[in-house]
Formats: sequence, C-alpha cells, structure tokens
Amino acid sequence: MTIAEHNNTEKNNGAKKPSAPLIERETELRVAGRRAHSRRVAWIWAGRAAVAVVVIGGWQWFTSAGWVDKFFYGQPSGIWDSLVHLFTQGTAFGTIWENLWITVQEAFLGFLLGTALGVVFGILLGSNRYLASVFGPYIKVVNSIPRIVLGSIFIVAFGLGVFPKVLLAAVLVFFVVFFNAFQGVREVDQNLIANVRVLGASPVQVARHVTIPSAMTWIIASLHTAFGFAIIGALVAEVLGAQHGVGLIISQAQGSFDPNTVFACMVIVAVVTLVAEYLITLLEKSLLKWRPPSRSEAQAI
Repeated sequence: MTIAEHNNTEKNNGAKKPSAPLIERETELRVAGRRAHSRRVAWIWAGRAAVAVVVIGGWQWFTSAGWVDKFFYGQPSGIWDSLVHLFTQGTAFGTIWENLWITVQEAFLGFLLGTALGVVFGILLGSNRYLASVFGPYIKVVNSIPRIVLGSIFIVAFGLGVFPKVLLAAVLVFFVVFFNAFQGVREVDQNLIANVRVLGASPVQVARHVTIPSAMTWIIASLHTAFGFAIIGALVAEVLGAQHGVGLIISQAQGSFDPNTVFACMVIVAVVTLVAEYLITLLEKSLLKWRPPSRSEAQAI
C-alpha cells in the first residue's frame, strides 16, 4: 500500500466514525426526548384520571344531595352494585357472559361482513367511474334509510335470531368503510397508476400493488369507527327484538325504570369497544409499517 492510499484510508475511516462529543450529544438528545415523552404520557393519564374523578364524583355528589334525581339518572354507587349483581347473579336471560358473548359475536360478524363488502365495493366503484355513476344514487338512497327501520325490517323478515343483528351491524359498518375506501381510491396518484399500466401491469396487479396499498390508510382509519357502529347495530337490533344479548338486558331495565342497570351495560359495552380499538390499533401498526410516521408519532420516537 502506498502512502497516498494509506492517507485516503485513514480519511475514509475518520469520516465514518463520528466524534465522541457528537455521539454523547445524540445520546443526551435521545434520553431527553424519552423523558419528555414519559412526562407527557404521565400528564395525559393524570388528566384522564382527573376527568373521571370529577365526572363520577360530581355525579355521586349531586345525586346524593338530591340536586339530581337518581331515579331517572342513576348513581355511580348504584351502577357499581348493578355490575356486581350482573356478574355474580346474572340475569333472567342467563349469565352476563352468555349475553355478552352473543352481542360480541353479532357485532364481530357484522363488522367482518360490513368491512369486506365496504372494501370491495369502495375499491370497485372508486376505480370505475361508470359503476360509481350507476350505483351512486342507490347507495345514497339506502344510506338515507333510518337504521331502526332497517332493524325492524330485518327482525320481521328473519326472526329473533342472530342473523338480523349481524345484518344491521353489517349495514352500519358497510357505509363507514365504503365511503372511506371509495375516497381513498380516488386520492391515489393517477400518474403513478398510469406509469404502472405503461409498464404492462394488469388491472388486478394495479389494484393489488398500487390502489389497495394507497387506500389502506383510509380503510384502516375507518375501522376505528366501524367497530363502534357494529356494536350499536347489534344492540339496536337486540332492543327491537331478541332472546338473548346485552341489548335485551338494556330493554328490560328500561321497561322497569332501572337506569343503574342500563348504565352498567353501557360500561360493559364501553370496555369491549376499548379492547377492540386497541386490537385495531395493533392491526394498523402491523399493516402500515411502510408508512412514514405522522407528526404526532414522530414526536413520540
């Protein structure tokens, strides 16, 4: 090795290795960023706890003092007693676990059916303007029908079993996912699609490798709202007519002027929805690994 080559090697090695002060500075910035993120998360949870204490404590205080009639609005202590009663002694329609499982099953099946149909029709109509023009008015008409009317029609047509509840939940989910998938496809860069077609890609390949991945952010975002609508659809259908389910418990409690049990069922449904929201968030992170982090996500890194 010549002297010039030796000097060039030393220069290249020096360029690859950052100086010690720079490494220490980067480490300090990372540690400071993690500490700031930890403080922010702690303040967020503190704020959430404070809101819960104010709402629940104020509710209990107002009802105990007689400023709010607990006969109509219930009371947190009474809601807790109703929860204990539901999970220990059950209901007239079986244990709370059996009824909750039926409601979750109806909501989950409706969620899957509505999501699948919403994605397929959203992508199909979003990428074909002729089909969008033909079916657009009919979709708007069906979307304008009150859901409670559809629920009554399904109950009359299919009875009190699980199927009409799944259908109503699927209808609510379908429109949420459909409009997001439709708009997501319309937002795809048309120049990118044209370039892929020039390279010889078939319509199926364009949809698989360009359209669907580009619209996936819109579709996944709609799922966070869609599962809540699936729960609503299942509960509304159960209130209209059912043999089991949380909605039937709510309907019976409403008929006997028992607001505490109604709120207790709402608490149970809220917990189920939060768990589903967490699982959907995990799915989103898994499917959208390729997406650059958003501003809020980048600040958390």
